Amino acid sequence: MAGLFDKQADAYLTARPTYPAHWFSMLARQTSSHSRAWDIGTGNGQAAIGVAEHYQQVIATDVSQPQLKLAKPHPRVRYLHTPPSLSDDELVKLIGGENSVDLVTVAQALHWFDLPRLYSVINRVLRKPNGVFAVWGYNGFTVTPEIDAAFQQFHDTTIPYWKENVKHLFADYKTLGFPFEDIGLGSEGRPLKLGIPKQRSFEEILGLFRSWTAVVTAKERGVDLLSESVVEKLENVWGGAKVVRPVVYKGFMLAGKPHA
Repeated sequence: MAGLFDKQADAYLTARPTYPAHWFSMLARQTSSHSRAWDIGTGNGQAAIGVAEHYQQVIATDVSQPQLKLAKPHPRVRYLHTPPSLSDDELVKLIGGENSVDLVTVAQALHWFDLPRLYSVINRVLRKPNGVFAVWGYNGFTVTPEIDAAFQQFHDTTIPYWKENVKHLFADYKTLGFPFEDIGLGSEGRPLKLGIPKQRSFEEILGLFRSWTAVVTAKERGVDLLSESVVEKLENVWGGAKVVRPVVYKGFMLAGKPHA
């Protein structure tokens, strides 16, 4: 996934939804210690900032330097570039060593990783027995039946341009293995459904669409999925570019502890 999100780093910063504060409180209650957390695939730091409200130090890592350059500073967050060339041992040492992390998080990114390798590293760094690994994502959003239908029609045009990995996101991660002990916050094949309520204008939704890797990939291949006519149609259904509507992003979570 290295470099995949470099080109739309600015769009990610403005278009992607932040996560509800109570998600982080919910996860923090699951760990007995709150000294160190690790946010993997941190992007611009949206999840890391939330985690930092509950942990003394957050190591936030990403393979994309352009994303990290746009990350929001926080006194308890340390942003680190982790190129794919790092060995597992180097990564474990960089994060703090074996048995050193209370909470590991991956927000909207698990589907891009080599999971056996990632899970091996996470099992090494998590504190035993009470360290927690939590992943989450969101798969579309709901507004009104009419708007949802129009946006679904647009989404269908993007399907040929998504990377194969994204099918797991579209399935709410039900298709991904998650070999961690169930703690009641979503488990393998049974994600916990969570809504992310926001107020959004059409301009903001359009920014989200433009940040999609499928839209960027299509444009690189000479196909403009968000042509003027498509944007006009979607805007009309919404009711105007600056009209603000309540939107609920369809979120989901998996969380667990290392097996004894």
